[in-house]
Amino acid sequence: MKPINTIVGSLAPLPRANVDTDQIMPKKYLKRVERTGYGEFVFAEWREADPQFVLNRPEYRNARILVTGPNFGSGSSREHAPWGLQDWGFEAIVTFSFADIFRNNCTKIGLLPVELSEKEVAWLMELAEADPSVQVEISLPDQSVTTEGFSAEFVIDPYTRWRLENGLDDIGLSLRHTDLIAEFEATRPSYLPSVTTG
Repeated sequence: MKPINTIVGSLAPLPRANVDTDQIMPKKYLKRVERTGYGEFVFAEWREADPQFVLNRPEYRNARILVTGPNFGSGSSREHAPWGLQDWGFEAIVTFSFADIFRNNCTKIGLLPVELSEKEVAWLMELAEADPSVQVEISLPDQSVTTEGFSAEFVIDPYTRWRLENGLDDIGLSLRHTDLIAEFEATRPSYLPSVTTG
């Protein structure tokens, strides 16, 4: 996955609480076998029902940061929800609480989950609604969110931050140990299938 250092972009405001993964990625779109191509289905039912839904509005179409309400990503553990958000073009999601499994699924693909205080999220939401063009900077090394007149810090555990800064998903972590894998494979009996590492 792509390493994360600094994300700079505009905000798309979604002032809704308890947005679950079925709303983010409706189940009727879970038929693909690839991890890509889900972006067009993000919030599909809301987008179809409401022409003024935030992602239908041209001024928010190129936003790189989604700012939203609490308990974002609740419901089922479907990985397709963060896949779709990332495929749409989002690089970070800012809220004041995530569902745990959803947050973990985001970090496994390089979609940065940022938790701020309720007051800070409300300030960013109002800013995004007032000025869709405003640019916000999220620094992973500094664990900060800044824009003119605003600065906030967020917490992320050191191991997850290290993985994101180095672009290491689960496969990438395994591939750091190719020598050990090859050494182990060399000791396996010949009647067992081999595993290639290169």
